[in-house]
Amino acid sequence: MKTAPFQQLHVFLAVARLQSFRGAARELGVSTAAVSQSVRQLEEQLSVVLLQRTTRSVALTDAGRRLVEEAGPGLAQAAAALQGALAQPGEVVGRLKLSVPRAAVPLLITPVLPSFQARHPRVEVDVIVEQRLIDIVAEGYDAGVRLSETLERDMVQVRLTDAFRFVVVGAPAYLKQHGRPERPEDLLQHKCIVLRSQTTGTPYAWELERGGKTWRIPVQGSIATNDEMAGVAFAAAGLGLTYALEPSIQEPLDSGRLVRVLEDYAPTVPGFFLYYPSRAQRSEPLRLFIEAARELAGGMG
Repeated sequence: MKTAPFQQLHVFLAVARLQSFRGAARELGVSTAAVSQSVRQLEEQLSVVLLQRTTRSVALTDAGRRLVEEAGPGLAQAAAALQGALAQPGEVVGRLKLSVPRAAVPLLITPVLPSFQARHPRVEVDVIVEQRLIDIVAEGYDAGVRLSETLERDMVQVRLTDAFRFVVVGAPAYLKQHGRPERPEDLLQHKCIVLRSQTTGTPYAWELERGGKTWRIPVQGSIATNDEMAGVAFAAAGLGLTYALEPSIQEPLDSGRLVRVLEDYAPTVPGFFLYYPSRAQRSEPLRLFIEAARELAGGMG
């Protein structure tokens, strides 16, 4: 290899992260043909196939996945170092990319951003809102937010909230017409908003618990969604019962648009955590964001 193909590597990582040649071209401000040529040149220099291409999709090969995992963080760190060289003394320049579930945005991200941006106006924050479980390293994220039970063990975890409950709720008009479920099994006789996994598309079974016993109820209904907050809106409109994080629906609960049912069976989960790979601790924007998030968590305690 005569020269280090850093530009081609940069283009390849964009394609891998976006899973699209066209999307990478838009982000980089070049033509799709130029992106395709850069990736092809990199593959020729390395003598490996990095991407499997079809007319509908782009997927990493094993070699491509290894390259993303091993080279991605280093290239991001180098880019941050170049940006940092332009900063004034004491000023932080960089970019922070976060994967966040929708329910966590008003609870955690929106409260943190004003003070964070006021302190560090030259840090760009890219918040990608999604429910699917992703590999934040392979997809180029600095950190993510998840419930603790879905976190990989090799990730550093920073608690952002106290424990909270998942609750079953419905509109007063729905409950007046159809009655209130009194036991978990009663949900099978009700219209429920079916919640689908964004990762697999399969319906969630609603989990309930009481006195050490647990239930997984495969609820049914004529309306399904892969977005929990859409399910809340449908329930508030009287279309059925839904299952949601209690802190994320405090406003419709307080206003009476939604009412809790089966409260004695509401399960408690440890809460939301910010998580990131240990090697990302060298990222100054991430370190500062963690400080701001911890301040928020302390103020909520």
